[in-house]
Amino acid sequence: MTLPPNFMNILVLNCGSSSVKFQLIATDLEQIANKADKRLARGVVERIGGEAVITLEVEGKEKRRLTAALKDIRATVDYIVRWAASEASGIDDVQSIADIHAVGHRVVHGGEKFTHSVVITDEVMRGIEDMIELAPLHNPANIKGIQAARGIFGAGLPQVAVFDTAFHQTLPETAYLYALPYQFYRRHKIRRYGFHGTSHRYVAYRYRQLRGIKRDETNVITLHLGNGCSAAAIRGGNSIDTSMGLTPLEGLVMGTRSGDIDPAILDYLADKEGFSMRETESMLNKQSGLIGISGLTNDMRELLAEANENNDRRARLAIELFCYRARKYIGAYLAAMNGTDAVIFTGGIGENAAEIRQRICDGLQWTGIELDAAKNDEMTSRREGIISADNSRIAVYVIPTDEELLIARDTVRCVRGEL
Repeated sequence: MTLPPNFMNILVLNCGSSSVKFQLIATDLEQIANKADKRLARGVVERIGGEAVITLEVEGKEKRRLTAALKDIRATVDYIVRWAASEASGIDDVQSIADIHAVGHRVVHGGEKFTHSVVITDEVMRGIEDMIELAPLHNPANIKGIQAARGIFGAGLPQVAVFDTAFHQTLPETAYLYALPYQFYRRHKIRRYGFHGTSHRYVAYRYRQLRGIKRDETNVITLHLGNGCSAAAIRGGNSIDTSMGLTPLEGLVMGTRSGDIDPAILDYLADKEGFSMRETESMLNKQSGLIGISGLTNDMRELLAEANENNDRRARLAIELFCYRARKYIGAYLAAMNGTDAVIFTGGIGENAAEIRQRICDGLQWTGIELDAAKNDEMTSRREGIISADNSRIAVYVIPTDEELLIARDTVRCVRGEL
């Protein structure tokens, strides 16, 4: 297939501390409604720093798994680019590095400085570096990915930063401020930033495409449920509240994160268990949530199997707690928004776990939410559509997220000066 001249091949990079996810997407900005964008390739490189495990997938071809010695993110990005441009990759529309027209980077934290996606300049790099103290686990890896791409492609290739936090910069003060002494906000910018913004923004966009409505008519509650989970209240197309806070730890119960807790617990555990602040933070981020309650796993599929097949009490408890917290946030956002037109499920759990969607919606009948059991059960494997009953006053949708596509399209907009 020969791409139209207005198409751009965008390399999308999501760099973590020991992994890099990537996609190569051809997009022209005009075709998202009918899915005409072309996903040329995707993959993930894990266990960077030693013998890395690499998964590569080219559109229309069999997935491949292999290993290679990759010492750091620079070596990994170099590997990805050279593979994509090689004849061995089998990507018809990329014959050389010159066929990659721009790079879009997921950047976790943009603070208050970055309210939308931007072309990366030296000044932007300094701004991202300034946010390291707000996202010490994420922004350094994102920066390394940008530096690696700069080194490989040179200064002439456009690169764009797309921020997880940008979509939530429309929150009002009453939603983003914590009731702490105000000077801590002024001095240190301690506030709610929210995350998963690219996902919430994408599914809200797809919803209005499905409904044929305008952005300012978009009033929805979105639930991104995966290993990380967050909810957002979107009114008039803008995020007005979200469950994650200064960090991604706040809010819903997640795979390994606790979500909301009484902050006095930290001092209590320090006294009773002798935990340092670093140990407590690690426990809340890595040993809590579903795995903490169940003592088994952070994988919802495995928990559902344990609960349904073996009637494991703690697996059932973890599931119930997960669903209760999500249901409580829906109720809170219904109050904050004075009602909503739809609730949207996305993310790995939200897209595939019909039982979890049903459990979350059970007890919300008073709001007018009524699921169609058959539609709900059928909605898995990245299917998109409505799962509420015809008489439901609030519609319920499943919309698979596509953050990489949004990053690719934002990259084109920025390069063309349209964003």
